[in-house]
Amino acid sequence: MANTSGGIGWHGRAKFGWEFFGAELKRRREERGLSQQELGRRVFCSGSYIGQFEAGMRKPQLEIAERIDVELGTDGFFARMCRQLIDNAPYRDYFVETKYLEGIATAIHAYAPLYVPGLFQTAAYARAVMIGGFPLAPDSEIERWVSGRLERQRILEHPTEPLLWAVLDESVIRRPIGGPAVMGEQLAHLAALVDKRRIVVQVVPMRAGILTLGGLLKLMSFADAPPVAYVEGAMSGMLRDDPAQVARYQLAYDFLRATALSPAASLDLIASVAEEYADES
Repeated sequence: MANTSGGIGWHGRAKFGWEFFGAELKRRREERGLSQQELGRRVFCSGSYIGQFEAGMRKPQLEIAERIDVELGTDGFFARMCRQLIDNAPYRDYFVETKYLEGIATAIHAYAPLYVPGLFQTAAYARAVMIGGFPLAPDSEIERWVSGRLERQRILEHPTEPLLWAVLDESVIRRPIGGPAVMGEQLAHLAALVDKRRIVVQVVPMRAGILTLGGLLKLMSFADAPPVAYVEGAMSGMLRDDPAQVARYQLAYDFLRATALSPAASLDLIASVAEEYADES
């Protein structure tokens, strides 16, 4: 799958990519005797954001790279590298970074057109999704993927953080993934999370017609770093952190959320469909 500017793609890793950028940034910063917090203050961002650059988990905007060059006296080194990496758009293991960002996000807003989002899936539902997507995968691989998905759900253990808001297409709750028993359990789990006020869920009804988004979208916000968008298609996913692109995704999400049922009406619909599955099982 070809990548485009502003995204992080799927296959393999570049020999010299954002990890190299981060390693060089750390080395040059330490040579100047600056902490991450001090460098961040000088280039008008947070110290933790500098730390994310150094870990290769985020890439700076060009203007930040230019300010880093000024503060570290690196004669345009980081700006040139930033331009080169953005232009080449090197491929990356997209979900390693997405998982990391989920863990530090203060808010996650998701739109799911096909499946219940992974953060809210039961083990049986996750297994059915994996088998449906990879019907020839061995059981050991399926179980490893399911375990990884459930491990991500540890962020739900905190009673209030991050803020979690999911907008689901109505087909998500009506498609019988894994059969009636699995779906009944899944919808009951979703409703329980809503009842505990741990998540907000809205359902976009079928009658809404054409939607502004055609695939999975996850918008992640942070206390001291710019937001990112994660978009996913068949067998692929991509992180977007260009501010203009993220703003467009946010606007599309806002329009979509405006077409959804209220949280209370959505919960009533989920409970009603769960009862239908219970009657079938």
